[in-house]
Amino acid sequence: MAVMAREAWTDERLDDLNKKVDDGFAKVDRRFDRLEGRLDARMDKGFGELNQRFDRMQHTLFGAAVAISVALIGSTATLAGIALF
Repeated sequence: MAVMAREAWTDERLDDLNKKVDDGFAKVDRRFDRLEGRLDARMDKGFGELNQRFDRMQHTLFGAAVAISVALIGSTATLAGIALF
């Protein structure tokens, strides 16, 4: 047999529902408070590792740019030397 939903709510029922909702949110807040410190530490560690990777990539790109510049200057000097002599 199907249960019919109530058409009207009494003040007591609404107060009970309000308390139940408040208790549920308080429980969720406590869980987030416990996790917050651990998540912050994990995020700080992760961003630190990410910053190190970007630093290494920047050094690699700078080295590659220097190598390409040296190669271009060398090839230009070689071609100029061949053209002059």
